[in-house]
Amino acid sequence: MAEQSPADSQGVGVTRRAVLGTGAGVAVATMLPLQSAAAQEISVSNETGTTLFVSTTVNGRAVALDIDSRASLLDLLRERLGFSGTKKGCDHGQCGACTVHLDGRTVVSCLTLAAKVDGRQVTTIEGLADGDTLHPMQTAFIDHDALQCGYCTPGQIMSAVACVRHGHATDKASIRQFMSGNICRCGAYAGIVAAIEDVAANSKEG
Repeated sequence: MAEQSPADSQGVGVTRRAVLGTGAGVAVATMLPLQSAAAQEISVSNETGTTLFVSTTVNGRAVALDIDSRASLLDLLRERLGFSGTKKGCDHGQCGACTVHLDGRTVVSCLTLAAKVDGRQVTTIEGLADGDTLHPMQTAFIDHDALQCGYCTPGQIMSAVACVRHGHATDKASIRQFMSGNICRCGAYAGIVAAIEDVAANSKEG
């Protein structure tokens, strides 16, 4: 058996394991304040954003307010202005439920920064009707059973109006192509196409 060194026998020797353990402890202790500061900085960054002043027109009404620079048009419409007809579906720009018109063109409001509407015209589903008189596309959706649960319907109608207005309702194939960004999980596509054809046949603008 190997003889113990004097240091081992007295219990005061420094082993390699002890050195490594001490070094690791010092490193972790040094990093903790840095990690804490970084976490605090991220937390503050997420809670406070730059405030911007936006002046826009929504459904023909002038609106001016301060907004968080990170806010989406969808959240501005629903949470700040009360236009809850515009629906939040996927929140990733893939389903079309949040479609609105920006200067007459369709946009998915969940991917559109609210800051981008400054000085521009926004139209939501609430802005289509003329008082108590429904827009022809809204009436056509009812007449052709172009909805079931109705959740996607506001976005479908906004895209359908643009489809007719911009000359894409020439045939079924063109309609389906234009409307391909709007998903109906209930499968009411036949009725949607029929409604658009009906409006296109009786209106020059939709």
